Amino acid sequence: MASATRLRRLGAAAAAIAAASGGALLFNQPAFSSSDRGGGGGSAITAVRQKIADPTAAVPPRKVQESALIGASSASPLDVLVIGGGATGSGVALDAVTRGLRVGLVEREDFSSGTSSRSTKLIHGGVRYLEKAVFNFDYGQLKLVFHALEERKQVIENAPHLCHALPCMTPCFDWFEVVYYWIGLKMYDLVAGARLLHLSRYYSAQESVELFPTLARKGKDRSLKGTVVYYDGQMNDSRLNVGLACTAALAGAAVLNHAEVVSFLKDEASDRVIGARIRDNLTGQEFDTYAKVVVNAAGPFCDSVRKMADKEARPMICPSSGVHIVLPDYYSPEGMGLIVPKTKDGRVVFMLPWLGRTVAGTTDSNTTITLLPEPHEDEIQFILDAICDYLNVKVRRADVLSAWSGIRPLATDPSAKNTESISRDHVVCEDYPGLVTITGGKWTTYRSMAEDAVDAAIKSGKLSPTNECLTQKLHIVGGEGWNPAFFTVLAQQYIRMKKSYRGKVVPGVMDTALAKHLSHAYGSKAEQVASIAQNENLGKRLAHGYPFLEAEVAYCARNEYCESAVDFIARRSRLAFLDTDAASRALPRVIEILATEHKWDKSRKKQEVEKAKQFLETFKSSKNAQFYDGKH
Repeated sequence: MASATRLRRLGAAAAAIAAASGGALLFNQPAFSSSDRGGGGGSAITAVRQKIADPTAAVPPRKVQESALIGASSASPLDVLVIGGGATGSGVALDAVTRGLRVGLVEREDFSSGTSSRSTKLIHGGVRYLEKAVFNFDYGQLKLVFHALEERKQVIENAPHLCHALPCMTPCFDWFEVVYYWIGLKMYDLVAGARLLHLSRYYSAQESVELFPTLARKGKDRSLKGTVVYYDGQMNDSRLNVGLACTAALAGAAVLNHAEVVSFLKDEASDRVIGARIRDNLTGQEFDTYAKVVVNAAGPFCDSVRKMADKEARPMICPSSGVHIVLPDYYSPEGMGLIVPKTKDGRVVFMLPWLGRTVAGTTDSNTTITLLPEPHEDEIQFILDAICDYLNVKVRRADVLSAWSGIRPLATDPSAKNTESISRDHVVCEDYPGLVTITGGKWTTYRSMAEDAVDAAIKSGKLSPTNECLTQKLHIVGGEGWNPAFFTVLAQQYIRMKKSYRGKVVPGVMDTALAKHLSHAYGSKAEQVASIAQNENLGKRLAHGYPFLEAEVAYCARNEYCESAVDFIARRSRLAFLDTDAASRALPRVIEILATEHKWDKSRKKQEVEKAKQFLETFKSSKNAQFYDGKH
């Protein structure tokens, strides 16, 4: 009876959605006004695009960026100072600077060092919101779906080298599930309209196991009836975040990682926040920088920033732990993900191919806020158990190459009268004069979150931007002029010069796997990395079985504000997330190259080794997990 009711509701909702759009929702999208999504500014966006796409353009050195922040005085303040270099904070800096504002950004650790590098790597279109909208008759949830679909499309278009469409397979073990998921996902296609990545479809049991060989056909007195496949987006999250920060720098923002706000500067007469005292965590130097408005985009740590301004500030963050594990590539085929729709705690668990390996997660449990969250063993086992029932391969703890935890900053509005509704949507507020806080939300909607935060900052500081928001149609660095066949240029035109163990320099092939890796990681900037590999004898792989090159370390130190070994192994490359043991083996060479680039002494090199080892200990891989793909 309940099943029939669910299907009737799905059918009625589909009819209502189609009727609401005159039966043409697939082709006509909800209209956004220019004030909603930014209009005009044609000459401004052309100028910004030229600056970002200029092949000779380089981000200003760290010292120049720090000098720009020091130079922001009370007489000549920044328009906006952003605290936090995650997806949202970097997005705010990019949005504000491309509106013609004078912008600074400081990040205590590194760009994407927190939640933004520890995601499921999916760019969600909001399919679960659609289910809630249908069964709760909630138009607010439907609007969230429209919003997520719009932003998903923009993220993929603005960073095509780092994002792509990924088919996700939902196994069905009875015919009701087949019908239920098929109708639901066809509704999703209908709502997506022109923002659709690809049409969803049903596959028979036989077709499904051909597409996904490790999928179990039988288990627990049930047999597979088929699967329903839909498409979402997938990304390389921290590289996208670093790209945002570097794009903001190219556009004129003064961005500084490893720089911590230690206190706020306030106007004595009005008690308004007018700047911050900042400590450079690499040198220990402290300095003041002034701004008309400060934007707090510190993610899970935004409450501690708010309490710097007001000790009595009501908490607005409800931290939730999301754990992910990485398994060998044979767990999932290349180009097809698996969704476990119902787990013991009611959450959805994903198993997705990612950068040549398989990522699985996520959990959702209460946690405490810490700088280096660690996954608990029971959470790792929960994920292994959740996927075990759906696979015909033996699921082993020994296969876990890496495991990490991220903290979701689920937000409540501090001005709300009750805290019943903890939102997955974002909250923008100014509960202290001069300090605008943006938190909550998700990776998919970082751009519109940033837009809302900059709008609030403009209002708070009575700022005068030269144009409206431009970020909807703005490629991040490496995205302009890139296409999927770009890797062929690298494969045909470059070789890798590498030093052998005896010190002799020998040539190596820029094979397809390496060329594709560089193309997707660096976009149109990949030729600069290939050139370093060829001309500076840095063409050797950093770790067996992985495509990361020595040349990338040098490139990132020069062009991406890579200031520590952890910056590279975790966020410029993804080696720590893919294989903790491989990252540990690559560490000595990474530190050696960074030491050359940054002129480190023996003491600093030793310090880097200790910090990196401490960091890698929080990634709970299996100590006996040694995975080699046999190709190299």
